[in-house]
Amino acid sequence: MTVSMVIEIVEPAADELGECPVWRADAQDLLRVDINGPAIVAAGRRRRLPAPVGFALPARDGGLVAGVGLDLVRLADLDAAPERRARIGEAHVNRFNDAACDAHGRLWAGTMSTTRVAGTAALYRVEADSPPAPAIAGATISNGLGWSLDETRMYYIDSVTQRVDALDFDAERGRLGRRRAFAHVEPDDGLPDGLCVDAEGGVWVALFGGGAIRRYLPSGRLDAHVPLPVSCPTSLAFGGPGLDELYVTSSRHRLTAAQRAAEPAAGSLLRLRPGVTGRLTHAFAGA
Repeated sequence: MTVSMVIEIVEPAADELGECPVWRADAQDLLRVDINGPAIVAAGRRRRLPAPVGFALPARDGGLVAGVGLDLVRLADLDAAPERRARIGEAHVNRFNDAACDAHGRLWAGTMSTTRVAGTAALYRVEADSPPAPAIAGATISNGLGWSLDETRMYYIDSVTQRVDALDFDAERGRLGRRRAFAHVEPDDGLPDGLCVDAEGGVWVALFGGGAIRRYLPSGRLDAHVPLPVSCPTSLAFGGPGLDELYVTSSRHRLTAAQRAAEPAAGSLLRLRPGVTGRLTHAFAGA
């Protein structure tokens, strides 16, 4: 069902490849990355880094954990020097991509093949002071992550599959079980990219190349299809004081000069109010 909503451009054409938006309730601001900046962006400031930044997430100690190239790093704050915590042993053309933390503070961080070599990436689980452990192997573009309200289900996207999958999730042990398709996306409708789960259990998905976001009910039924003024939305997150604002990052990466001129909003940070609220972001429990 196509739904029309008022779309606000918060930061016009701000990013080459905006991704991984996260609302920080303590700071009342939105944290995101510009993968190809490469930079972490927060409170109107851009922290440049030496390699593509797949994600940046808050840590419980007040710092940040980020995926820079294939390095998992910690920053004490936005200005601090990154400290390498681990390095993923994948092909040099791979890099970190999307990530999220579960309610216990575990980090789930995916990698992707920048050349789309099938099966060469993975989703890793990082617990406290343990090294990253593969949780899902054989991925190509590990992407959106989220959890059901009762934390018994993890939603996961490997973009090239054109699906959102659901996996049984053991919240206490941080282990994954049976995997099945939750929702399919036709190739003509775009590539499923980032996702988030709202306070009613609805699953929101950004359609890269499809110029829209979608909301699926917990049953997997399509509930809303929302067109956007950008062709390549990348990810989305609820924020604002009442968690009733939905922020959407987007990309202008690989658009030609003519395409950028025809699509001036490409790379913008967008905001809309969909009539439902989100949930607080979980922070990384590791030091």
